[in-house]
Amino acid sequence: MSKATTVTLHAPARTASPTRPAFLLGVLTGARSATPLGVLALHHDGEHAQGSWRDWPVLRSRAGRGLLVAAMLGELVGDKLPMTPSRTDPGALGGRAVSGAIAGLAVATTTTGPDRRGRSAVLGAVGALVGSVVLMRLRSTVATRTGLPDPVVALAEDALALVGSTVLWRRAGRRRR
Repeated sequence: MSKATTVTLHAPARTASPTRPAFLLGVLTGARSATPLGVLALHHDGEHAQGSWRDWPVLRSRAGRGLLVAAMLGELVGDKLPMTPSRTDPGALGGRAVSGAIAGLAVATTTTGPDRRGRSAVLGAVGALVGSVVLMRLRSTVATRTGLPDPVVALAEDALALVGSTVLWRRAGRRRR
């Protein structure tokens, strides 16, 4: 009788890369430009909060964090108003790209290993541009095909931005440990 031999394969250890979460946070910034940063402000003092973003002046102060949360809440309300300009207007797109870049930069500070802050900032900005267009079209399509009023569909988009941002920030904090 032959003896069975057990072979265990191990994948090489990898440093967590911030590139995927940076892009995804950017996409969510395309839905609600202030939400990823507002969620970041809300998680500043959480046990899972990791990264040098916590030392940024606006996030270090209670007033700065309060302003980010107020901007997030204001946008959640303002998005439903009929006079709110389109997120794909040039000024709105530029603001979303900047917000996405900041979110990408912040998530890059949660990892160890090679410095990927520049790449993450660019991916956050690109994600915001992509998310702005794709999520706007998706929202319109869902409203048209289901017959639901736009504000109802917008609430689902709010939930996506809030929950998605929260999940991504919490995962980013755990990656470093």
